Amino acid sequence: MYSVKVLYQCRRIVAIGGGHGLGRVMASLGFLGERLSGIVATTDDGGSTGRLRDASGCIAWGDLRNCLNQLCSDSPNLARILFEYRFKNSGDISGHNLGNLILLAMDQMCVRPLDAINLIRQMLQVGAELIPMSEEPARLGAVVDGQEVVGETAVDSLEKRPEKLMILPTIRPTDEALAKIKESEMIILGPGSFMTSILPALLIPEIAESIRSSKALKVFIGNINQELSAVGKMPISEKLSWMNEMTGVYPDVLLWPEENGQPERLQCDTHVRPLADSFQPGVHSREALRQSLDQLASALF
Repeated sequence: MYSVKVLYQCRRIVAIGGGHGLGRVMASLGFLGERLSGIVATTDDGGSTGRLRDASGCIAWGDLRNCLNQLCSDSPNLARILFEYRFKNSGDISGHNLGNLILLAMDQMCVRPLDAINLIRQMLQVGAELIPMSEEPARLGAVVDGQEVVGETAVDSLEKRPEKLMILPTIRPTDEALAKIKESEMIILGPGSFMTSILPALLIPEIAESIRSSKALKVFIGNINQELSAVGKMPISEKLSWMNEMTGVYPDVLLWPEENGQPERLQCDTHVRPLADSFQPGVHSREALRQSLDQLASALF
């Protein structure tokens, strides 16, 4: 097992994204405890999360729940098992994830969603911080051939790259998200679905501005597998250029899976490393992520 040498010296690392990719990064760096902050996309509108959003007007809990689950995956306990339980053959609650319902219940008992998340962190004994990109309900929107498409599920199903992505309606970022970005020495983007996991937080102007003005090392992690979306076949150079056009954010370093060969020439440094998990196809190895990010962090000190 790789022995971390540099990451322990970082005062603050921020990871931004959603879905399973962010959870994987958070789990690989979970040993940092409260010095690690995840800023989580809250535009999901599918499955259990979508049903709860439609019924209660809450933020999207699914990606937050997934990150919590991955952060406590090394120490299974009853709380974690219950948190991940999905109801079957149970009438109206069939298909719902108990963790989503618990987060919704805690949210209704708390002043703000972040309070609910922190209480669940305590229950699951998760040290790393998880912060929703906003505490206001929002949806991902796109413009395709001049027509507006609303909803993350709809955007993910597009057959061609949209001309524009946006967050609807205009929302305020979480104050804590901006504060953690300002404190950070490393900002990690990805891996994950480019349009629906990585970009949503960056489409909030204040978050994008905080990242642009930060002196932190900005690292973009490439996916192991090609994603099944309208941008899945785009070269990484085009994805990063498009991200820069929309948000003004461009990484200092691309951390690229060796398994995908050499990427094209970019405007940033490129580090090609073996990142794939030997036992889970298409998934990043937590050990490989930890080692690669530790090596990149050496540039900070």
